Amino acid sequence: MDLKKSTNKKISKILLLLFFIVSILDIIGVAYSISIIQTIFKPMIMLSLTALYYFTVTKKNNWYLLALAFSFLGDVFLLDKYNLFIFGIASFLITQVLFIIIIVKQMKKPTNFQKYLYAFLYANYVVYLIALLKPNLGALLYPVVIYGITIAIFALVATLNYVTKRSKTSLILMVGAILFVASDSLIALHKFHEAQNIYPVAIMTTYVLAQYLIYRFMVEGNEVEGRKVES
Repeated sequence: MDLKKSTNKKISKILLLLFFIVSILDIIGVAYSISIIQTIFKPMIMLSLTALYYFTVTKKNNWYLLALAFSFLGDVFLLDKYNLFIFGIASFLITQVLFIIIIVKQMKKPTNFQKYLYAFLYANYVVYLIALLKPNLGALLYPVVIYGITIAIFALVATLNYVTKRSKTSLILMVGAILFVASDSLIALHKFHEAQNIYPVAIMTTYVLAQYLIYRFMVEGNEVEGRKVES
């Protein structure tokens, strides 16, 4: 291992620790409603994950770097859940589109049965959730519907990617996508249906785990490509 790789590996370990530390501190801030802690550490979650990705892989995926950038913007906007909520939705909508592009570019073609089965399941989930939220959505109905469809497509392609490959890497991605759906669903339920004290902590916990698992998918996918090139 050359000096640069050795240095990057050490930096990656430090950044991984930093990612989990700032994530835990933000979750503590959420749990105890300490806004100053959230303001400081929530933006650091995606900044640390971006730095971690940069120092972990040799060949960077620009689509993923863009997704990380828009996730960072979404986190910043959602610090103000009242005045900037729509901007947070827009940022994460772009994030989901970028995730979809990343998956579609490398996934195997599923059978029609697989496509229709999982599309039916995710479509039913979105329809049920929107129906539950609709009475309180008001002017945000269409943005929430569009976002709900987009993140469902993200989860769908992640699921199809797994069922066509059945690999550890594709499983990591699918779990990450489902956790992302869970996090956003809890945000919607908390804001537009019935607020619960446990929701904010659950939202951030599932979100952090989702982002980390998607990062793991990107890193392991990069390592697989690297081994193919070497062979």
